[in-house]
Amino acid sequence: MTYKQCPLEKMFEMIGGKWKLIIIFNLRNQQSIRFNQLNKSIQGISQKVLTSQLRELEKDDFVVRKVFPEVPPRVEYSLSKRAHSLYPVLDSLSEWAAINIQNKD
Repeated sequence: MTYKQCPLEKMFEMIGGKWKLIIIFNLRNQQSIRFNQLNKSIQGISQKVLTSQLRELEKDDFVVRKVFPEVPPRVEYSLSKRAHSLYPVLDSLSEWAAINIQNKD
């Protein structure tokens, strides 16, 4: 199997990059969260980038966007079942990082 055929390539396209896993980690601890709350919880991310990353995560079925019919409009974000299936992988990555990255600083 070549790298191009590897399912990992598609996975890295969907959850790779600087912000997507951080967004998923922040949403993991919330039932649902409004955009401004999420933006405040992620240091260094701009509103434009957060919007873009949330749209991509929603398109790839990792994030659920719920719009409430209120004035002013209220939008909340939460993780999908697909994102919940990543928890064991994320836990393993966190453990690996704690051992291999924090000790290298």
